Amino acid sequence: MNDAIKPGPETPSQAGLPELSVVVPTFNERDNVTVLYRRLEATLSGISWEVVFVDDNSPDGTWEVVRALARKDSRVRCIRRVGRRGLSGACIEGILASSGPYAAVIDADLQHDETQLPKMVALLRSGEAELVVGSRYVEGGSADSFNKQRAGASQLATEVARRTLKVEVADPMSGFFMIRRDRFEQLAPQLSTQGFKILLDIIATAQGKLRTIEIPYTFGSRQHGESKLDSMVALDFLGLVLAKLTHDVVSLRFLLFAMVGGTGLVVHLVTLFIALEIFKEPFAEAQAAGALTAMTSNFILNNFLTYRDQRLKGFAILRGLLLFYLVCGVGLLANVGVAFAVFDQEPIWWLAGLAGALMGVVWNYAMSGLFVWRKR
Repeated sequence: MNDAIKPGPETPSQAGLPELSVVVPTFNERDNVTVLYRRLEATLSGISWEVVFVDDNSPDGTWEVVRALARKDSRVRCIRRVGRRGLSGACIEGILASSGPYAAVIDADLQHDETQLPKMVALLRSGEAELVVGSRYVEGGSADSFNKQRAGASQLATEVARRTLKVEVADPMSGFFMIRRDRFEQLAPQLSTQGFKILLDIIATAQGKLRTIEIPYTFGSRQHGESKLDSMVALDFLGLVLAKLTHDVVSLRFLLFAMVGGTGLVVHLVTLFIALEIFKEPFAEAQAAGALTAMTSNFILNNFLTYRDQRLKGFAILRGLLLFYLVCGVGLLANVGVAFAVFDQEPIWWLAGLAGALMGVVWNYAMSGLFVWRKR
């Protein structure tokens, strides 16, 4: 009986089902979305398609422009995300909400070459590939629009990803690709909703089990809008690489939290030195100043990096900071308690210290997510 009511496999010939779903993450792109829509309309004239704009509640009202387009064309859809941000998370939500058997990701900033989409569809349709990557770094591709600094950062990140994660794709940092949606759904539970390099996450998670073809394209110049990358992308990228090296035993968010904690240790020691050597404060007061400064810097970095999809704003920042002080204070007690317990059993100072520090960071991470940056 149950078998009789199970839906059959999706085919593009089913009424109203697009063959291609184009997912476009947006933030402050109101000047670009209509231009991109018209370009897609011209390029995909021979393909049944839809476009899913995933907007992170843009202050410029990008989602309003998309909704206006959707009222005129049922192929246009809008997902407006409130209270969360992140390029990878937007792409994941968009693909999972799509209808077509093939899903493409393309930026709204008009830097990607939408004319390559039919070629990508053909490669997936023929079965030659399950993932097609628009590549700047294969023969015929170009990233000449990058300034020297961004070009260097992109090449360094690409080399790090290829060497550490054994990624065989020439441009794993590309934000322009197309994938079979059924294969993406198999990988989706293991992907991180944080970060900005969803393609690298997909390739690393698949561990070489996706038939992949790269096609060249020329990376264009941004016309309008706001880049979805921020000043913390280096730590974000490093956290993703470390998460994949551990085969996702620990989450990207936990690794970022721990990395921020490492910067807090440096801040603590610097503050302690300044208080002791320059201001000649007693050790107890200097230590307290170091701890308070480190906790404050950790809170700021975590709010802008680790929990940027749940970033606190306005009065919530003060409330969150006070809760963070409380959480870290209890975490310090847990740290010391575990360290003493381990040292009693095995009097090895570094082992006891490491156990205490691990307990502290796990406690702070768990309680911060529960009380400070809890999802509403």
